[in-house]
Amino acid sequence: MIWVESLQKAIDYMEKHLLDNITAEDIARQTNTSPFHFQRTFAILTGISVGEYLRRRRLTLAAQELAKTSSKVIDIALKYGYDTPEAFSKAFRRQHGVTPSEARKCTGKLKAYNRLVIQVNLKGAEPMQYKMIKRDRFQVVGIKREFSLVNNENLEGISKFWQEINEEKRDKTLLKLNNGQIKGILGVCVDQSNVRPEKAIDYWIAVEHDGETPDGLMKLEIPATTWAVFEVHGPMPHAMQKAWKQIFSEWFPSSGYKLAGTPELEVYDDDDPFKPDYYSEIWIPVE
Repeated sequence: MIWVESLQKAIDYMEKHLLDNITAEDIARQTNTSPFHFQRTFAILTGISVGEYLRRRRLTLAAQELAKTSSKVIDIALKYGYDTPEAFSKAFRRQHGVTPSEARKCTGKLKAYNRLVIQVNLKGAEPMQYKMIKRDRFQVVGIKREFSLVNNENLEGISKFWQEINEEKRDKTLLKLNNGQIKGILGVCVDQSNVRPEKAIDYWIAVEHDGETPDGLMKLEIPATTWAVFEVHGPMPHAMQKAWKQIFSEWFPSSGYKLAGTPELEVYDDDDPFKPDYYSEIWIPVE
């Protein structure tokens, strides 16, 4: 349960510093993980980004202050991180559906986002099929893109990346190069947040390949590690998203393992990804 406690510690830190200009690095430091791993875990468990959580909480408190005090709108705007009344009013209306002036007059409804408390399901009602594998280092070859985690930009960007590769039939070309132990096409996520915070991850669409790097592709060495390999059954993207959430909300808190911090893999079969019994895998390096 140490993993859960550290995550709650990070949330408590955000609440304590809602009025400060804190960064993802500041928050992740509370969990002793990288900004990438913290932000991704947070998004998987809550469905929103760290930045969105902070924005919602600040605007919730701003609405309460407008209703309860006579403080000027400009002062409240500055207090909660907005440089101008116009920027504050736009963000406020987007969340609450009313302007700050209407909120002060108690006109219309307000939307409150309360302080988050992490609750983890440990009952294991739905079984998870997984195995532990030890492997020496191996090589993948493929195509790499850099993505930011800000406002979950990586989610939209990675989806478009896959669409582009599939439309150009480059996935078929990659699959022909697959001569390693892992069969299928890989989505490889590499944490770069400690090296390149503005582009926190490298995402590869690749295959395991033993040999020279083919023209037009790049290679990535995957270090020797112990892998937790989870089976995923069902159509994309729902089945994959559900599996990730179950891994972080159920398996990690009760398993005694922690993230090793090396590249993680999603393995996709060369089949219709939308069929009900589509098979895929999640490979997580652990220690």
